[in-house]
Amino acid sequence: MPRPRDIPVIDTLIGFRDTQQMPVASTRDDWKQHPAEYMFKDVPDDLANSANRLDAIDETLAQMDAFNVRIGAIHLSDDRTPEALRRYPDRFVGVQSVDPNKGMDAVRLIQKSYEEHGIRAAAFFPAGQYPPVAINDPLAYPVYAKCIELDLPIFVNVGVPGPRAPMMSQYVGHLDRVCYDFPELKVIMRHGGEPWEDLAVKLLLKWPNLYYSTSAFAPKYWPEAIIKFANTRGADKVIYAGYFPMGLELERIFGEMDDVPFRDHVWPKFLRDNAAKVLGIDPPQ
Repeated sequence: MPRPRDIPVIDTLIGFRDTQQMPVASTRDDWKQHPAEYMFKDVPDDLANSANRLDAIDETLAQMDAFNVRIGAIHLSDDRTPEALRRYPDRFVGVQSVDPNKGMDAVRLIQKSYEEHGIRAAAFFPAGQYPPVAINDPLAYPVYAKCIELDLPIFVNVGVPGPRAPMMSQYVGHLDRVCYDFPELKVIMRHGGEPWEDLAVKLLLKWPNLYYSTSAFAPKYWPEAIIKFANTRGADKVIYAGYFPMGLELERIFGEMDDVPFRDHVWPKFLRDNAAKVLGIDPPQ
């Protein structure tokens, strides 16, 4: 059936237009505006010369209201996030990106953001670090342990990265070892997992605390294996994430979503309930 319009949505990857910093912990010097801008038609312009970058917070909120997105997960790598969390604590939740190359400083950053901003998750972009850090690299293990200590999930980019960086740090199979070593850790895959989406499904079936989100892909490109999985044994494992405004407008996302063949029982879990459970928040009504 088409997407029900009355389900309040949680978007697990949203941001503010004219973002000066992408949601990564550290970037290469040549990633000026968007690390994978060649993949998207409408990358936002830099707002370095804007009179008031804070206006974008209300613009995002208006976009959310237009598509019944009640809660959005925003990254503290954007300097406007603390203000957005202060103004609209019922509409936004914070996510802290980390660079495992920084060792215990990454762990301390998670603790600081937890105490000061009440973050609901951490995030790790393996190919986005410099140098890259594989998903199962021992450098990431203190970060994973800290997430368990604070009962925070962690979003991890998987699959061939859009940025022109080596891909094997994001090999989906690396998650097998992480889930084995940290069975309490809640991991949410980001950015498709391609070309290993079939392997992603196998691991989703295998590990209870492993999840998949649809970030950075327009709905018409969501992997068939993931849709089939959600409609069968994976209704509790697949979570909606957009990519506004970094590469996709909400109008396009929700317009194309009407053609996604999810079964009736999948929609509320996909759009709201699974994210609420993993992030530890009350589902919006």
